[in-house]
Amino acid sequence: MQDVQNRQDKRGIAIQKVGIKEAHLPFLIKTKDGSYQQVLARVRFTVALPSQYKGTHMSRFLEILMPWSRKPLAEPEMEAMLAEALEKLEAHAAEVELSFKYFVDKVAPVSRRTSVLDLDCCFTGRKEKGAPMEFQLGVEVPFTSLCPCSKEISSYGAHNQRSVARIQLRFKDGYDCIYIEDLAELVEKQGSSPIYPLLKREDEKFVTEAAYENPKFVEDILRDTVLALRELEGLGWFSVECENYESIHNHSAYAAHEEAL
Repeated sequence: MQDVQNRQDKRGIAIQKVGIKEAHLPFLIKTKDGSYQQVLARVRFTVALPSQYKGTHMSRFLEILMPWSRKPLAEPEMEAMLAEALEKLEAHAAEVELSFKYFVDKVAPVSRRTSVLDLDCCFTGRKEKGAPMEFQLGVEVPFTSLCPCSKEISSYGAHNQRSVARIQLRFKDGYDCIYIEDLAELVEKQGSSPIYPLLKREDEKFVTEAAYENPKFVEDILRDTVLALRELEGLGWFSVECENYESIHNHSAYAAHEEAL
């Protein structure tokens, strides 16, 4: 049968990224305790296409992904997956992005009831032939924020809201990336109070009062998060977005920052 994709293209345009998007597959994500957590991942998998080729081989992306979806996955496995793509698709660069829900254990502060909190996470790996992979971790961490201005000007009470920090990290060569569990714990401490899926009355009292005693603007949360991230050994680059879903406005308060270290 003729292979149309391998025919010559004369338009002289190399395509930077070509492949598959919105593929959904189960993956096993390595956890801090040495085990793994099964997740449903949304996948974008691409390679660079030289100008002389008409198209890439779309079926090979899933052929590569399927075996890796059955093995516990972290940075080394993602790099091996990309190296396989470079070889089988005869490309000089490849990229894979896995977006998924990851669950972390949460223990209520007073009752000690255990529940799980879902986090939106993303693993992104980029690799060029002959070079180490560039790995990027993305995590969205929710928490509570309480407005310092509202507390200051009100005779009693203060408005608070659910907030989220969206973190992207890249570590320098030779340094391991932080675990999702540790990053979530570090980031939620920068808000007014953590969020817990399961709270009894005594827990609700505790977190309400804890937030009241720790008021923060969105700018405060962002700056404290930046300072905390700067303390991570081997961190090479990060970006932070903080968003407060305001309870007294029909808009969010927002702050963002990124830097290379």
